[in-house]
Amino acid sequence: MGRLDELDLTASLTRKEEARALDRAWERLTQLRLTLGGQIGERKLGPPTCVVFEGWDASGKGGAIKRLVAHIDPRHVRVVQFAAPTADEKRHHFLWRFFGVLPGWGGMAVFDRSWYGRVLVERVEGFALREQWLRAYDEINSFERTLADEGMILVKLWLHISEAEQVKRFRRRESDPLKAWKLTDEDWRNREKRREYEEAVEDMLARTDQPYAPWSLIEGDSKRYARVKVIETVIERIEQGMKQWGMEPPPPLDRREDD
Repeated sequence: MGRLDELDLTASLTRKEEARALDRAWERLTQLRLTLGGQIGERKLGPPTCVVFEGWDASGKGGAIKRLVAHIDPRHVRVVQFAAPTADEKRHHFLWRFFGVLPGWGGMAVFDRSWYGRVLVERVEGFALREQWLRAYDEINSFERTLADEGMILVKLWLHISEAEQVKRFRRRESDPLKAWKLTDEDWRNREKRREYEEAVEDMLARTDQPYAPWSLIEGDSKRYARVKVIETVIERIEQGMKQWGMEPPPPLDRREDD
């Protein structure tokens, strides 16, 4: 039994519960982001934050990212989407293309997919040799350890959905003229390799879940639940990272209304 099997995909929230939780989380995340960016508080730059999103096709990464950054000033966060490497990028080590968009002190970046493609899609689809993707686990751990030692707060999220929910979302996209572009023949083909991908994900979690860069698994069958858990997880990791670097997180704002 793997870690994915332990997730409770029945977890859900009502629309009202989601709205209430998001409002609280947005306020806290904005407060932390402005503090780290040196805009409020002691006005000192805090450790950089990099949020890495991985997950199944149609697992809700885009919607979760949209909610995560919704109340952050766009000048204070960078969202980067990574597709298959270009011909030029393939001329370099697979980690090379990520260096230029990593955040520096006081900065924040959100990655829609990441260097984990090496041990997921490149492994399953045969785009990387076995010796390459096997070696990549140690390379990734060393890379993330270097970033963490320099102060980076790494938040690694895997959005997990059931096979039945994935098919349902594929069908909805297929019938929606404004969302059909998101669905490709490759998406359907990849679904047929679900078991191979599950094995790759479990290996990834087992080999790259490190104290300085832990994985957080998000139950995604309920989009409302997933979106809230994503933001709350990011908040928790930022607060932990601030404390690790001797920067006490600011107390939450007191928004209690007068009786």
